[in-house]
Amino acid sequence: MAKTEEFQEFIRDIAMHIASMNPSWVSSDDIPEDVINREKDIYKGQVMEMGKKPDNIIEKIVEGKMGKFFSQSCLLNQPYVKDDSMTVQEYLKGKIAKLGENIVITRFYRLAMGEE
Repeated sequence: MAKTEEFQEFIRDIAMHIASMNPSWVSSDDIPEDVINREKDIYKGQVMEMGKKPDNIIEKIVEGKMGKFFSQSCLLNQPYVKDDSMTVQEYLKGKIAKLGENIVITRFYRLAMGEE
């Protein structure tokens, strides 16, 4: 399967997406708990600065901000660069269905010039 033209195109598309969108993790499951807690604390602080709000409203706002954080920093949650009407996860599922193979993205490495 890895030698088929369609699979090679899929790999190029994912590599291009990673290069342009710079995700930090593959999925939200890969984010360390301390990073998640730090982000939640930041968002709670931002909401508190907006004025007094009921606890349930604060939690809803923080959940929404965390969803945005995941969609920006997790590869599978990001809008797919070539078709932003779907996420990378949806693009992956479509390729799995079309190719009839189970494809799993477990990790990636992104190199950039000028960075240490």
